[in-house]
Amino acid sequence: MPRDDAAISDDEGVAALSADRPGVEGGWREDEVVADPWDGDPRLPAFFADAWPAVDAFHQLLVEEGELRGLIGPRELPRLWERHLLNSAAVVPFLPTRGLIVDVGSGAGLPGVVIAAMLPQAEIVLVEPMERRVTWLHDVVDRTGLTNVEVRRARAQELEGALEADAVTARAVASLDKLFRWTAPLVREGGTVIAMKGARAEEELAAASKAMRASGLTNGQVHEATTIAGTEPTRVVSAVRGRGPRVR
Repeated sequence: MPRDDAAISDDEGVAALSADRPGVEGGWREDEVVADPWDGDPRLPAFFADAWPAVDAFHQLLVEEGELRGLIGPRELPRLWERHLLNSAAVVPFLPTRGLIVDVGSGAGLPGVVIAAMLPQAEIVLVEPMERRVTWLHDVVDRTGLTNVEVRRARAQELEGALEADAVTARAVASLDKLFRWTAPLVREGGTVIAMKGARAEEELAAASKAMRASGLTNGQVHEATTIAGTEPTRVVSAVRGRGPRVR
């Protein structure tokens, strides 16, 4: 079965990218520095507007420390803007501008940190179970100056009853059937689960329809979201928490 890159876990993605480091014969050397074509593009600060200082600082941290701290693979550095930061920004139009937004499996802070920068009136909770990533997220919050972020070390499944979010986001965390079961209990009635997925999003949503209904979610949809002209669209899956208890 083909790999859905957007559904690869952080650890799997880092391992796969780190393993794919050919020497001179492969045309890519350990000491080769490849520039991100988006670096210095004036459309970036124009797009991010007031969020630009925090997003730019986050980008710099990822460039300087992301690979060293095992958060991103080396071949992601030249595509941080389009594949990760702009990709994360694509979910913002599907989120409330205020209220509580929970980003589960936050990892390197994608999309949660970008969301926090772009939605300063919302309260953002970054949920991450791994200690080293939690330490990183605290460092990011300190360095970017974001004041609307809380970091929690936990798994989504452990927070049922502790949070009642207006929206829950997830990127590269799990298949939709698992994700719906883990995140639906964290969402208030009428709130949304937002998942970033790859090219097989429609197929995955269809396969997860039973789990979606059992989790008390309805109105599952796949959206194609764009940010700056010329970038690849991001597939965003949304589902709404309905009334009544979920099926256990």
